[in-house]
Amino acid sequence: MALKKEQIAQRIAQELQNGYYVNLGIGIPTLVANYIPEGVNVVLQSENGLLGIGPFPFEGEEDPDLINAGKQTITVIKGSSYFDSAMSFGMIRAGKVHLTVLGAMEVADNGDIANWKIPGYKVKGMGGAMDLVASKIVSDLGVFNITPEGFECIEYAPGVSLDYIKEKTEGRLVIAPNVKEMNVS
Repeated sequence: MALKKEQIAQRIAQELQNGYYVNLGIGIPTLVANYIPEGVNVVLQSENGLLGIGPFPFEGEEDPDLINAGKQTITVIKGSSYFDSAMSFGMIRAGKVHLTVLGAMEVADNGDIANWKIPGYKVKGMGGAMDLVASKIVSDLGVFNITPEGFECIEYAPGVSLDYIKEKTEGRLVIAPNVKEMNVS
């Protein structure tokens, strides 16, 4: 069975490493903040110009002026910084952010990002607005590295067969020799 969006976010959060600056895009990426592994300290950035996103506010404590890229109310941590979205994307393009998590895109065999279709993935470097390259995709069916040979399936969702993934994948699919089931609850 394909993963729910919370499970996709949980799996993406497993990519976070201590000390990372992490950009969270709109949609499923905003849920990643709920699943940061214990003992992993990261600084979250929002594309609309905030470095140092805190947890979602408790009901009644929302500040309508504090929102993430998905227009959800958020809080800030001590030392947060505000800036415009041009600066935000400049930080990403300049490599000042270790990990960018974007949502729902279509990725070509070579990692070029085209249309918004796949539920979640990891981007390892960005150029201009249409010059994006993905290095890893986390979808509702599995986890895929982008390689010169095509999409390399390294993990599959619980209850999803490799045959089903082959049927649903447009483009070259390579099954990793050590492919395993995803660790999500």
